[in-house]
This record gives sequence, structure tokens and C-alpha cells, in this order.
Amino acid sequence: MALAVPEFLGGGGPSIIAQQATPILLVALGQCVVLQIGSIDLSNAATGLFACILAALTLGPLGVASPVLCLAVVTAIGVINGLILVYTQIPSFALTLGTLGVMQAASLVVTGSNVVYVMDNMAVVAWLFTVQVATLPVAFLIAVALAVVLWAFLRFTVPGQGLAAVGYNERAAALSGQPVRALKVLAFGLSGFFAGLAGLCVISIAGAASSIGLGSDLLVPSIAAALVGGTAITGGACNPLNVVFGALFVALIPVGSAAVGVDPQAQSIVYGAVLIVAVAATMSRSRHGIVK
Repeated sequence: MALAVPEFLGGGGPSIIAQQATPILLVALGQCVVLQIGSIDLSNAATGLFACILAALTLGPLGVASPVLCLAVVTAIGVINGLILVYTQIPSFALTLGTLGVMQAASLVVTGSNVVYVMDNMAVVAWLFTVQVATLPVAFLIAVALAVVLWAFLRFTVPGQGLAAVGYNERAAALSGQPVRALKVLAFGLSGFFAGLAGLCVISIAGAASSIGLGSDLLVPSIAAALVGGTAITGGACNPLNVVFGALFVALIPVGSAAVGVDPQAQSIVYGAVLIVAVAATMSRSRHGIVK
């Protein structure tokens, strides 16, 4: 990008990329935890959008309590997903695909298919992107800090190592005494929590929310960011620090292709091709003999 458009680096390009990458990164962090246990969460982006809508509706009357309520609601949705998964044995793909539909319908019903604007107390969340450190929005720096915390949790704590054990071999993890059900519920709860943070970031950027507005297209980029960051879709391998770079890379593709003059109708081709190459180049297959 710097070679093709020299003014990109000095013209606020990194700040734009960081802003675009922040919601992707937060959803991807939740997704990588679920992928870590060998499952997938197709509903977390829609859950994040629901948190955004809920924030738009409640910031005025509730003020600083609104973000807490939003995070509590979407974390509970993630926990419910996990509970249904472990007690019904529905495959995570089918379960979260159903939850995706439920969340999309809930967003339509709650908004009445209209745009919901934040009328009061916008300052409660606006600082996430109006305050900058070294030209980077503070929301991005917070997301990176959360990635570091998540990395430490997965690497140095017993529950974190238990999540990896479930992803490597669930039956062996159960036989070794790991609380497999509780760990799965934890993974989906974290996915809901990070999706809620992404929703708060979206409302901070847009100041409004709708079922088809900003944040409605986070699912594919977030999964791509997790995979580009080296998360194994077969489970057991996850490094949230690498996911930070995956999110930045994914956010750069559409912005970069537009900046160098790629036709808008061809940008999806560039996006898909680059992602395939990036995932092929970055994923380690040494730990898995079979790729499904």
C-alpha cells in the first residue's frame, strides 16, 4: 500500500485501518476461542449487531448502565448457545446458524426495520474512537490489550489449557478429568462477550444502528481474521496475538484495493483471492494430518 499510494501512511491510513479492524478483531477473538474447542459460532456477528441496536435504544434512558446491560445480554446469549450445544449435542454449525436467524429476526423486530439513532448520552461510547493515541483510536488499543489478556488466559491458566485440550481431543480431555461441558459453555460465553464489545464499537462509530447497517457484515471478515491469524478450524490451535494481525490484514484488503483503484465490482474477487492465499500461507498443518 505504501508503495502504490505513498500518501497512505501519512494521510491517516493507519488510523482508518485500525478503526475498520477493531470490530473485526473483537468478533474474531470470540470466534477463535470457539474454534479452539473445535466448534464454530456463526451467530456472534449477528449477536454483536443486536448489542449495537440495544445500545442505540438504551443509551438515552440508561446512560453508563447501557453498555453493561448490552454486554450482559449478549454474553447470556452466548452462554445459552453453549448450554444448548452441550445438553442437546446439536452440531455447533447448525445450532449457531439457527441462532443467527433468530438474532437477525430479533434485530428487525426491535428496530421495526428502521434506523435507530442515539439521541442522548452518546459521549458514553463516543470516546472509543474520538480519543486517539499516536493517531490510533483508543478502542483499537483496548482491543489489542484484550487480545493480550486472552492470550495469557489461554496459555497460562488451567481453563485456557483445557479449551485447547478439548479442541485437540475431546474424548481424551473428558477422560483426563477436564470439565468439557463447562469449557464449551465458557467458550461460547466469551464469544458473546467479545461480540458485545464489537457492537459497542459499531455504535460508537456510527451513532446509529439498524439490522442492515454498519456491523451487519462482520461474520465472514471475523472468521477470516481468525484463520489468517493461524487459528485451526479443526480445533486445538489458537493465538489471539496473531489474530490481531489477521484482523488488520482483513481490514486492509477492501480499503487497500479501493485506494489503488480496483473497480468496486471486482473488489470481492480480490478479497476472496487474497484471503485464500493468506490462509494457505499462514496456517500450520504440522499438527493435523487431515484437513477437513
